Amino acid sequence: MENYVIQKTLNNNVLIATDNSGNEVILIGRGIGFGANAGEFIQQEKIEKLFVLNDPEEQEQYKQLLTTLDEKTLKVLISAVEMIQAEANQPLNEHIHVALTDHLVFAVNRMRRGMAIRNPFLLETKALYPNEYKIAAEVTAMVNKQLMVALPEGEIGFIALHIHSALVNKNVRDVTRHSELIVQLVDMIEEQLAVDIDKNSIDYMRLIRHLHFTIERVVRGERVAEPKKITLLLKSEYPVCYNLAWKLIKVMQQSLQKEIYEAEAVYLTLHLQRIQAKVEQ
Repeated sequence: MENYVIQKTLNNNVLIATDNSGNEVILIGRGIGFGANAGEFIQQEKIEKLFVLNDPEEQEQYKQLLTTLDEKTLKVLISAVEMIQAEANQPLNEHIHVALTDHLVFAVNRMRRGMAIRNPFLLETKALYPNEYKIAAEVTAMVNKQLMVALPEGEIGFIALHIHSALVNKNVRDVTRHSELIVQLVDMIEEQLAVDIDKNSIDYMRLIRHLHFTIERVVRGERVAEPKKITLLLKSEYPVCYNLAWKLIKVMQQSLQKEIYEAEAVYLTLHLQRIQAKVEQ
């Protein structure tokens, strides 16, 4: 049986302890820290949750975060991460414990003060990560009910980005930066083609998914085959869309600081031409 020796009490509901191997763990339970003294063994029945964060910096941040939470909020936010783990049914990067908990604490406190933050890439997130968005909607509904707040739909999008970040082992800042880049590219397309793209249309979803996968390929350094005959055809038949595709490529290059191959402009031209053709009908 694993025994845990108390190292430090963070509050009445959170302890820092060491296991049989000397690894530091975070123990959570109602009243678990009340009257607890360093050096004592903790009774197993008092332990409701146990966390082992391998990254020392992550563990320190999580410990500091836990000390700021009341018992009810603590339980709800832990349940939120557990819900994501159960629904995703695949490993999550441990960073989600810190990043998502911190985000939810900030979001809940902000809503209680009547301060809502607009999510500028909600539609893009919903289209790019439908499964993460579905899980995030369930998490948001649970948090709203349990903590009696009203987190808006925009928060579903933010939470979905945290879930995606944990699933693909990417820093949430990079995921957000790529979403911002897609929004910037879409704005350029609408301006250059003088169109107002229906954000609920299939063409829009295809476009942003194409932009997303282009960004992913560029980041990974993957090169797609260049169709020579199609390239010549597109240059002559659709010069406006082809030139716009290259403008978009230049913006991507500047943002990602990566080389982008000509074939990407070819495939992007096809998507742009489809959008332009719909407007001209």
